Amino acid sequence: MSAPHRTALRFVPVVAAVALLASGCATPVGGAATPAPTETSVSPETTPTATPTPLETEAPAEEIALPASCDELFTGDLRAMLDAEIAPLNDPGVTMYSTENAEALTLLEAGVPSLRCTWGTPSDRGIATTVALVSDEQAQQVTDALTTAGFGSESADGGEYYRTSQQMLSMDDTVVELGETHFLRGNAWVATRWINYGPESYTPGVVGALWP
Repeated sequence: MSAPHRTALRFVPVVAAVALLASGCATPVGGAATPAPTETSVSPETTPTATPTPLETEAPAEEIALPASCDELFTGDLRAMLDAEIAPLNDPGVTMYSTENAEALTLLEAGVPSLRCTWGTPSDRGIATTVALVSDEQAQQVTDALTTAGFGSESADGGEYYRTSQQMLSMDDTVVELGETHFLRGNAWVATRWINYGPESYTPGVVGALWP
């Protein structure tokens, strides 16, 4: 848990034609040669031209460009919900990471092109999301790390989701719910960590903005 959420906690486990030619010939009749008819050339038949098969509609491009700002990630109903329930967007005091998985976090911190966005204020309730551009090898590293850590996986929206959640108790016996949702598709990785606020429509909404 990052700086703004340093509440002391103790873990409670939950958890792809042939051309034809005709010619005339002279036929002798009664020994007299009959003039041969004028030879007529018959043009070869034209081989029927096959009608071009319409090209299949191309699949949506898998690779994306990094959004210019967080406003491009949160639009329509999703933006309205977040503004109403957990504003503001990008409070400078919220410093929590978008994952606490050590291997995944190491990759995020290694300088991959990324955009980080947060919702909420420095408290025990908020969301941190990072959209990162990764190579095939890096995407596989993330997949391996999350799978090894026991994240559940599901194929949807043209990519793969990885999710985990749990409950913890604070020192004053307050139940804290937290979890992570990751999405990998093409050259992008969407990493999200949430505390006490993790609506199911959140990451699918972000995915819909990235791959419209």
